[in-house]
Amino acid sequence: MSPQQSTQTMKPATAAKKLGVYLPATPASFQEGAVSRAELNELQANPPEWLRELRRNGPHPRPVVAAKLGVSIAGLARGGVTEALTTEQIEALKQQRPEWLEKERATQAEVRKEEARLKKLRQEKDARRD
Repeated sequence: MSPQQSTQTMKPATAAKKLGVYLPATPASFQEGAVSRAELNELQANPPEWLRELRRNGPHPRPVVAAKLGVSIAGLARGGVTEALTTEQIEALKQQRPEWLEKERATQAEVRKEEARLKKLRQEKDARRD
């Protein structure tokens, strides 16, 4: 006899993070119960209207806001953005181009450039070792 498999579940906050949505904006039914791995897979494969709407218009969680603006999460905080933003608010920031956003985008570009340089260096080092 094999032991019965238990269903793997996660907290709504974890599921929201995996779905890339802001938990307080999700329906109460989603916020109140545990989400199984099968339910999460179904939400990802066939998103209901509320999930499509959240992904399209927000409000978006900070990691999504940061990615859409091309800055780090820390850069958002330095710029004074601590709340979830809608797609409309994100687009308005892109149009306004505040000084902090331009500075953080430049910083992020430098970070990416340095990461690429280090990656190339590691690859060259590994190639010489082989």
